[in-house]
Amino acid sequence: MTWPRERRLRKSPEFSRCFGQGRKFSSKSFLLFVSARPDGPGQFRLGMAVSRKVGRAVVRNRIKRVVREFFRLHQDRISGPVDIVLVPKRSLDPDRLTLAVATLELAPLLTRLAGNGGRGPDRENKACAP
Repeated sequence: MTWPRERRLRKSPEFSRCFGQGRKFSSKSFLLFVSARPDGPGQFRLGMAVSRKVGRAVVRNRIKRVVREFFRLHQDRISGPVDIVLVPKRSLDPDRLTLAVATLELAPLLTRLAGNGGRGPDRENKACAP
């Protein structure tokens, strides 16, 4: 099962809009930037910004594969046209990252995301402040 092209963020302005205008959710090892999209299909789009500071290409690609699989399995929990950019933190240990670990880290973020749908800052989440 592939992740179709229309479900990916591919252009720099799309990433910039998420970083600049999106809400910020954080866990121990990941940051999520979520931005509501007024136009386009009702499905969410996913982008990943995995820098070289995380590791070599093999490590970065493995992180992306695991995270993509998590979002593929949990895509029914995300509603509405939103763009999501995932950034792994430096504290992430790529050798220990499995689908189970990604689920433990990212599932609570999806729950918080579903509560507000990516609209505006959430006063209870201090990480959302612009």
